[in-house]
Amino acid sequence: MRTLVDIPDRQIRDLADICKTEKISRAELIRQAISAYLEKKKSSEAEAFGLWKERKVDGMEYQEQVRSEW
Repeated sequence: MRTLVDIPDRQIRDLADICKTEKISRAELIRQAISAYLEKKKSSEAEAFGLWKERKVDGMEYQEQVRSEW
């Protein structure tokens, strides 16, 4: 799919420098950057899932206890 994105001139110059060094197209560099970003986001969400599974306290009980201290 094609998409139109506004990118500041400074970022375009930086991308061009990287493309020249790595001998890849700008489109390929942007695809790689998007893939890396998505992978990072997926792993961050996976790390957060199940944080309370090892705890002995029920999450709702803990929440009520902490709020009662206010």
